[in-house]
Amino acid sequence: MSEVTTPRSFAERLLGAVRVDASVYEEVEHDPRAMGQALAVVALASLAQGLGAGGGHGGGIVAGLLSGIGGWLLGTAVIWFIGVRIMQHTSDYPELLRTLAFASAPSLFLLLGVLPLGPLRGLLAMIVWVLVLVAYVTAVRHALDVTTGRAVLVCVLAVLTQTVLLIALLGLVGGLGAMPAGPPA
Repeated sequence: MSEVTTPRSFAERLLGAVRVDASVYEEVEHDPRAMGQALAVVALASLAQGLGAGGGHGGGIVAGLLSGIGGWLLGTAVIWFIGVRIMQHTSDYPELLRTLAFASAPSLFLLLGVLPLGPLRGLLAMIVWVLVLVAYVTAVRHALDVTTGRAVLVCVLAVLTQTVLLIALLGLVGGLGAMPAGPPA
């Protein structure tokens, strides 16, 4: 007889994700109703990052939110393509969206950057980066139902793919800026 458990509250899930509790990633993977919570985690993480970096002005906050949400959607698409289409693991895009959103929860610690930390600000950023990396691997492992090694491989390939795409995009934008404005004389 299988035991029916009540899903954790948003606060419990958020705290579990910050602690990189693997059961939280498994829970949100299987809870389609958690998409709103996932979006909230990405928004909160983006706000924490923007405020912690000293970007407390209105335009920077909006830009940070939009880039955080856009990065979540595109980054998840890259991980889905590599993990599901190329490596033939099982998951769907919404499952990955939910788990990867919660993997950004450790970014909430970046809000501590509003404090006068001096040289410790860089250390804070590095610690948070490592926590988020561990959370992403954990989330990918659970969403794709793979070993930790396979999850690391998917994440590494995703970062490399995104880096190549970003360099190509920057080259394209830079190339467009170098084009003549009108027809040749």
